[in-house]
Order: sequence, then C-alpha cells, then structure tokens
Amino acid sequence: MRSGLFLLACALASAQSYDVVISGGRIIDGTGNAWFQGDLAIRGDRIARIAPAGMLRNAAAKQKIDAHGMVVSPGFIDIQGQSRGALLTGDGRLISKITQGITTEIMGEGGTNAPANDKTLAAEPDDASRKLDGRFAGPHGFRDWLEAMQQRGSSPNFGSFVGATTLRMYGKGMAQGAPTAAELEQMRGAMKRAMEDGAFGMASALIYPPGEYTTTNELVELAKVMSPYGGVYITHMRSEADRLLEAIDEAIEIGRKGGVPVEIYHLKAAGKANWPKMAQAIDKINAARRGGLDIGADMYPYVAGGTGLTVCLPPWASADGKLFDNLKDPATRARIHAESMAPAKDWENICQQSTPEGVMITRLSQAANHQYEGKRLSEIAQAMHKDWVDAAMDLISSEHSRVETMFFIASEDNLKLQLRQPWIKFGTDAAGLDPATVRSLAHPRSYGNMTRVLGKYVREEKVIPLEDAIRKMSSAVANRLSIQDRGVLKEGMFADVVVFDPATVADRATYEQPHQLSTGIKEVLVNGVAVVHEGKVTGAKPGRIVWGPGHVAN
Repeated sequence: MRSGLFLLACALASAQSYDVVISGGRIIDGTGNAWFQGDLAIRGDRIARIAPAGMLRNAAAKQKIDAHGMVVSPGFIDIQGQSRGALLTGDGRLISKITQGITTEIMGEGGTNAPANDKTLAAEPDDASRKLDGRFAGPHGFRDWLEAMQQRGSSPNFGSFVGATTLRMYGKGMAQGAPTAAELEQMRGAMKRAMEDGAFGMASALIYPPGEYTTTNELVELAKVMSPYGGVYITHMRSEADRLLEAIDEAIEIGRKGGVPVEIYHLKAAGKANWPKMAQAIDKINAARRGGLDIGADMYPYVAGGTGLTVCLPPWASADGKLFDNLKDPATRARIHAESMAPAKDWENICQQSTPEGVMITRLSQAANHQYEGKRLSEIAQAMHKDWVDAAMDLISSEHSRVETMFFIASEDNLKLQLRQPWIKFGTDAAGLDPATVRSLAHPRSYGNMTRVLGKYVREEKVIPLEDAIRKMSSAVANRLSIQDRGVLKEGMFADVVVFDPATVADRATYEQPHQLSTGIKEVLVNGVAVVHEGKVTGAKPGRIVWGPGHVAN
C-alpha cells in the first residue's frame, strides 16, 4: 500500500492547476536514462512538474492526456532540416515533420537565404525564391531572415547554421579560385554578424558549386571567426565515397585549426566498393575524439540519398552560374560528357558510385518529362536511345534546374553499425511536406526518418535501445548546439513533448509511395501547444526561433 506521505504529496500536487497533464506514461527524459512511470504537467510554455505516476491524476488541468501504455519523450530535434522554402513562403506547418515527432528543425546545409548582397542575389537569377532574399541584405540579414520565418508562423521551432556556400557567394559570387584578402575579409565579417544574429555555426556542402570551390584554409579562417561565439562546423564533406577518409581528415583539420567542434552531415560510405571504409571512418572519428577533438556525426536510416542530378557533372561546368549555357554549347557539352563518363579524379561523381541503375529521378516540372518521374536513369537513357550522361544533361537542360534525384549508394549493415555509435544523431536532410498538396515523388525521409528508427531499428531489429534512440533524437542534438532549454524532459524546460505508442510507431513512406504519414505518434506539443492531437494535425503554429549560442539580442 502507498504510504500516507505519498497520499499527502498527491493531495498537494492535485491542488495545483495546470494547462496540460499527461499521466501514467513511460517517461523517457532524453538523457539516456531508463524509462520510469510518471506524470508530466505543463503550465504555459514550460514543463511545470514531473512526478511519479498517479500523483497528478486529480490535478486541475485544461487538458488531460492519458498516456498509459505510451512513451512520453522530449520532442525530436532534426539537425539537418531543409524547410527554408516552406517556412519562408509556405504555410509553416511542416506536416511530414511534426507527425514523426519533430518539434525543432535546424537548417543551413551549404546555403541559407541570408546574409544577402548583390553577389548572392546575382548567383541564381532564375530562382524565384532567391529574389525574396533582397529583404535580407542589411547588416543583420541573418536575423531578419529568421524573424521573417517566425512572422509567417511555424508549427515546429526552428533555427539555422549559416551556409558556408552563402558566405562564399557573399564574398566571391560563383567564381572559382581562392578568395582575395578583401573577399575573405568580407566573408569573415558576414560570419561574425551571422553568429551574433543567432547562427549555430557554419554549415558547408563541399560537393556543390560554388561550395566545391571553397578551400580548406578558407573554411579554417571562417571557423576562427565563429569559435569565440561557440559555433560548430558542420559539413557535407568533399567526399563520401572514394575519398571518404581523406574528407574526414579535412573536417578534422578545420576543427583543430579553427578551434571549433565538428559535425559530419549524413555519414555514409557511398558505393559498394567503399562500404568497407565505414569501419575505418568510425575508427578515424574515435581516434580524433581520443585526441581531444569534439567530433560527431548525424545520419538518416535509408540506403538512398537525395540531391540534384547535377552532382553527376564536373563542378567546373557550373562555374560563374553558366551551367545551362555550357550545356547548350556543343564543344563544352562534349567536354562535360567526356569528364562525366571518365573515372573522376578530383571530384565525386555520384552517378558512377550508384551506377545509372541506382539513380531514381523524383521530380520533373516539364510536361514532356513527366513520363520519367520515378524511373531509373538507366531506363530513361534507354527510352531516349542515349547514354546516361546525355540523358542526364538533357533532363537538366530542359528542366533548367538541378533535377531532384535519389541515389541508392549505402549499405544496410553500415546503417546499423552507425546507429550504435554514441556520437550519432539524426537528421532528415529533407523539407517538411504536406501530403495533400505534393504530387511529385520525394525521399521517404521527409515523412519517416525518426519513426523508422523507432519502429524498424529499435522495436523490430533491436539494433539500439529505445532510450538511446530518444537521446540521439533530442538531448544529443541540444547539447551539440548549446540549446540549454530544450531536448530533455525536466521541470523548467520548454514543453516540447511527444507521446507515442512504442508498439505501433512506424514509418509508412516508401521510395515509390513516399507521401504517407507515420503511425503511432499520438500527441506532439511545441512550447506547450498541441500541433498533433490524437494523431491528427491541429494546424497550430506555436514554433519559435531557437537562437545559437552567440546570439546578441536587439
């Protein structure tokens, strides 16, 4: 029997009034500790009380949620979100994200909408979304961009790194070559202002022009600027395939010389010939950690990656923003063709790593090209009666875009090996989508990144314990980014909370039919407000800016 002291404590707890009480769930607090049966109360936007199960059962509350048989966890933090467009010009609900339990999205891989100047605005003149970036050309453009997204309204919280590619364009536009002293100083100034405006650090994407033109020293110098502000260097490395290990060496060098922690985006060993390198990559990261460098990585639990088909063309073809002009010129096109077919020496040709049979085209806007959506590049080439390079160049040229594509390049065994690493975190590398409005194919990670881990790799295959998966989705990211008030269920923290059924939580999205919401996520609260209730999207937009550690308030 329960003691009189416990009953007295229950009576005292019940005398309190709350906005939300979640009772009887298995609380997994996000630290990695084992679950415990408990009640959780929310007042306003904060967690007001966490108590043993039953203590808050009779407390007065505007809303009560019975969580018996459910897991109550911190909201998941997506360290590699791509929802800039949805937050700046869309409706901000990010339905595919919140229905997999994501309550905070961190953006910034390579490019951001700010800082902006005449060089960034001229870099992509045909990109309609870029034309809006003129609003962010002031001295505090990065802050203005974040605040513009908040003004439109968002269901999840959000924040961002500053894109290293954007900094590069800010100083040098789309030109190749190392920056001059004046250009580098312009980039350093933009880096400093972005950190004070709330960036979490600098995010590079070194396989896409003009980011690919960036030198190691250039990144070191920018890292030195953000170091005093607590910035992190996070990177889509120069190689994930033949030069994977060398790319990790470069990231380590930037971290050490720049005096900053290092995070690797979507760690993988791409191409079957490179799959054995994953164990070596992990050893290299662990060795750097033993040597005192704070380095980790994130991943998505899929064997296919997603990016633009243009990564299969040599980087110089996009220099100075002339890709489409170069594809029209017969002599230049012939050179592009020859270099795309030859073994790549100083760049990474993902089409060769995955082979044309492993390249799936997902999104095409021209009516004449719709027949190729969902098809492999090998099939498209056969239908066009061309080789795969000519087929790829024709699609890119006629679409006048990078052409969204999935590349099947990774190993299932490596995914499981990565999942077990203590320094791994999770990122979708995807935008939040609304299945009611999207018609083209998309990568299933947009809908099922977190729930796939919880269902397939935790419950079904038992690769990692549930508590460790939750930690990697929440506090591990918060700690990495110095977010002090989210990522853990603790009294006084912001009330970003997920309630899910551990027996049914699962992803449903597939490569062929991606627009399917996850199952098993019952309740999602952001800053104490329900964005998912009883498994259905509420439409509420309580999301807020999450500022980086160097943020200087107005």
